[in-house]
Amino acid sequence: MPHDVITFGEAMIRLAPPHFQRLEQARSLDVEIGGAELNTAAGLARLGRSAAWVSRLPDNPLGKLVANRAREAGVSDEHVVYTDDSRCGLYFLEFGAAPRASGIVYDRRDSAAARVSPGVFDWPAIFRGARWFHVTGITAALSPGAADTVREALAAAHEAGLPTSIDLNYRSKLWSKEDAGRVMGDLLKYCRVLVASEGDADQLFGITGTDFADVARQFIDRFGVRAVVGVKRETPLVWRNRFGAVGYTEGRFVESPWYEVEIVDRLGAGDALASGLIHGLLDGDFEKGITYGAAMGALKHTIPGDIPWMTKEEIEAVLAGHGLRIRR
Repeated sequence: MPHDVITFGEAMIRLAPPHFQRLEQARSLDVEIGGAELNTAAGLARLGRSAAWVSRLPDNPLGKLVANRAREAGVSDEHVVYTDDSRCGLYFLEFGAAPRASGIVYDRRDSAAARVSPGVFDWPAIFRGARWFHVTGITAALSPGAADTVREALAAAHEAGLPTSIDLNYRSKLWSKEDAGRVMGDLLKYCRVLVASEGDADQLFGITGTDFADVARQFIDRFGVRAVVGVKRETPLVWRNRFGAVGYTEGRFVESPWYEVEIVDRLGAGDALASGLIHGLLDGDFEKGITYGAAMGALKHTIPGDIPWMTKEEIEAVLAGHGLRIRR
């Protein structure tokens, strides 16, 4: 069966010490699953959209753990390829509290997803009947083969007339800003909707401006994307932020309300925003995408793990401004 949205990327096993412990203190580790594109597919599934996640996993219990969690979140894993020649990526998360920031240690070198190469996936078949394709810069950062496979997928989506979105998601621990700017600059020619921060715009492409709309206009002029979306965030404390979304398209600037968020787990908030954005865009409504994206991103801060375990009713309650009384 065709799916509304196809995403492509790595998902990893996340290991985190409980109770704000440092990794060097840990005697036990909490297990979660996360990866930017899987998180976004899960958010769309929670909204009632049909979503499939494409990836490469090791044919062992850890790979099956990841795939099981994807299905549990409502995401199809029918296009996942299993291999017996590589490993599952891991990352370790240390929760911080002011003045100590949270931190991440990656252990993903030579993972099954990082060792992907063009020709592994039948993209025309995967895209048949789909309505949207989403990927992030994290996938392209994994290896030259992964970057080439992202390019192959985007070219196939373009050939199929499939709208695409790219979240720059620059990770300095994975590649240099010079490599990221070169590779992502080439990929943006296939992109309709770009998710990017003003910081990434400056670091990767030297794009600066007086405000987000100015930065977005420069992206549109240079790369030909049609819309640019970003997060707005204020961080007075590690566990208390103000969060929202902004977007610019066709000469129009759209901004969500601010949300005051008490943070349980910040990871995946940008991916949840991308879910809401794509949800609105599938309905042809850019403003809906911004407002749903902001509400979903805000809600994600309150949910442990990377995956946005939320309901459409909860999202719409946030949009309607419902209060914090216990629901009985």
